[in-house]
Amino acid sequence: MAISNETGPAPGPTSGDTRGRVLVVDDDPTVSEVVAGYLERAGFTVHHAEDGPAALESAARHRPDLVVLDLMLPGMDGLEVCRRLRANGNGRPPVPVVMLTARGDEDDRILGLEVGADDYVTKPFSPRELVLRVRSVLRRSSSPAAVGEPLLVVAGLAVDPAARRATRDGSELALTLREFDLLVYFLRHPGQVCDRERLMREVWGWEYGDLSTVTVHVRRLRSKIERDPADPQLIRTVWGAGYRFEAGACPPGSGPGTVRVEDGHA
Repeated sequence: MAISNETGPAPGPTSGDTRGRVLVVDDDPTVSEVVAGYLERAGFTVHHAEDGPAALESAARHRPDLVVLDLMLPGMDGLEVCRRLRANGNGRPPVPVVMLTARGDEDDRILGLEVGADDYVTKPFSPRELVLRVRSVLRRSSSPAAVGEPLLVVAGLAVDPAARRATRDGSELALTLREFDLLVYFLRHPGQVCDRERLMREVWGWEYGDLSTVTVHVRRLRSKIERDPADPQLIRTVWGAGYRFEAGACPPGSGPGTVRVEDGHA
């Protein structure tokens, strides 16, 4: 059994919740039934697939707002399903993915984050916790930015928080939900040393969790925004303390409605 014993009802819909369509992908019918029940009682519409091909077919037919994806699937594993979901976006923002992994498989969890999962829950897991994680991911993916929020520009990067769009040298960056939020957070706090606990709290909205999640996302973000990810100049590691975003090289000619990020302030 991959679900922990617990009592009490599923978290119900609350004011401000962003509910939608969730695709649950798991070959264990008991897990799927329990997870679907909790999500439905929380106000979500739930579809189910028991393997990778069925998941991809369902996602193409009824595009979900989020996928709960078991890593261990027969035939095509969850990592490959996640990769194909990312590749089949047809120009739309990638579908958020919450991955289910075995507790001891840290390497697999890291691989899941590397291929673009936005969050993960380890087995055995609490269905209530899973519902809360789903809510958190969806809330961040659909939260509207403030109207008129300025474009953030630094070192060839241009980030539009309202449109959730980022470019480097004019080419659009394919960022996951968490990567985008992490980049915006760094841009809004240039020159500050941010430890992993702070980033987990401010970007993920978690008071606790596996800090390797932050490490993996910083590495992925560097691979997309740095000229040389092996020698990062924008997101610097401050050994023993965390990370610092260096905003020293701002391109000239920022247009109206932009903010040129400077060290220590925006």
